[in-house]
Amino acid sequence: MGGFNLQDLMVKAKSQYEALQKKMQETVVEATSGGGAISVKMDGRKQLLGLRIDPEAVKSGDVEMLQDLILAAINEASRKVDAQMQSTVGGMLGGMGLPGL
Repeated sequence: MGGFNLQDLMVKAKSQYEALQKKMQETVVEATSGGGAISVKMDGRKQLLGLRIDPEAVKSGDVEMLQDLILAAINEASRKVDAQMQSTVGGMLGGMGLPGL
């Protein structure tokens, strides 16, 4: 029959899932905002690993601006993780030999 073997497909899927989990743990992205006043590090599971605030950013006393800069840096890091994971998953699915992918 020219079909595919479901058991082989499941073995490949499990292997790809494990590889993706490992990639998520190993992936670390950095993002900044405010011209580098705020810097964050995030892993592929979107866990915040670090936050650096330039002391000069605090001197102004503008708490709302500081909050906005922190949110902007975290959101940018999240977008970077999404882009890297999408690229990784796309490559993995293409290698599984599924019709139409």
